[in-house]
Amino acid sequence: MTIASAPAAAAAAADASVRWHPGGPFNLLQSLGILMRGNGDPSFANRPDGLWIAFTTPDGPATLRLTAASGPDCHVDAQAWGPGAGSAISGVPRLLGGDDDWSGFDEPAFHAGLPRLVIEARRRNPGLRLPATGRVVDSLVPTILEQKVTTIEARRGYRYLMYRYGSPAPDAGRRAPSGLLLAPTAAQWLGIPSWEWHKAGVGPQRSATVMRALRSASALERLALLDSVEAGAKLQTIPGIGIWTAAEVLQRTHGCPDSIAVGDYHLASYVGYALTGKKTDDAGMLALMEPWRGHRQRVVRLLGLSGFRKPAFGPRMTIQDHRGH
Repeated sequence: MTIASAPAAAAAAADASVRWHPGGPFNLLQSLGILMRGNGDPSFANRPDGLWIAFTTPDGPATLRLTAASGPDCHVDAQAWGPGAGSAISGVPRLLGGDDDWSGFDEPAFHAGLPRLVIEARRRNPGLRLPATGRVVDSLVPTILEQKVTTIEARRGYRYLMYRYGSPAPDAGRRAPSGLLLAPTAAQWLGIPSWEWHKAGVGPQRSATVMRALRSASALERLALLDSVEAGAKLQTIPGIGIWTAAEVLQRTHGCPDSIAVGDYHLASYVGYALTGKKTDDAGMLALMEPWRGHRQRVVRLLGLSGFRKPAFGPRMTIQDHRGH
């Protein structure tokens, strides 16, 4: 992995810029797709001229554009605008998975013990990296909204609150997509009245968990400086945040290669069918995944890219998702 100065034209067009070389294959959308809360996430825009992301850094808001080039000179050009442009650019390598080390996973002895489905998915998707945003609040709030409800319901509520309380992304001239939004800051989330949570379809238990967590927002953001084990343990000391929520956050903030979402309504069943042809529960999933401890999130991501779909039995369920915290 190397970092180089961006081309002069790109640098001149932005407040800050950089060219990042991953040192091997890299797939931008596969790697960063986990960060998007559905195709309608207002803080992302995937366009022919690049992947645009809006977020708030410690130095202020930023609009970031990422454009990837494949081939022998595989690289990503990053341009940023706004008060937080410099901070956003300094975080690009980690955001793109620059700290994500697959060498242990690809080591021949370990690799040989993987399921055939995973081996084939890895062969076909060598450009997958696990991103690390370092932005705990931005990952935690939408994850809390996904507790105990379906993903569709949670993302609908998140979009509603984003459109009501998000802020316009920093101006990038005529280049930036219209409607790109920054997620609310911790202070803005805390200022949302109870009736707006209700309009968003967010029940009092989840909104109370958001409020409780964000009263210590500065301490939350410092968790990004800890290793994933310690950060996950500290997250779970907050009432309403358990193993599922912590794992979902760490996958995004730390690029944790082992965080697995125990308590997810669908995951255990999916893993069971993919690996054994039979449905299983959380305990069964953990037993199946134990040989790959340290890389279990990599296995889950590759299963998702394998094209495998678990059998469908009868009509789609309409009841709520009962995943744990």
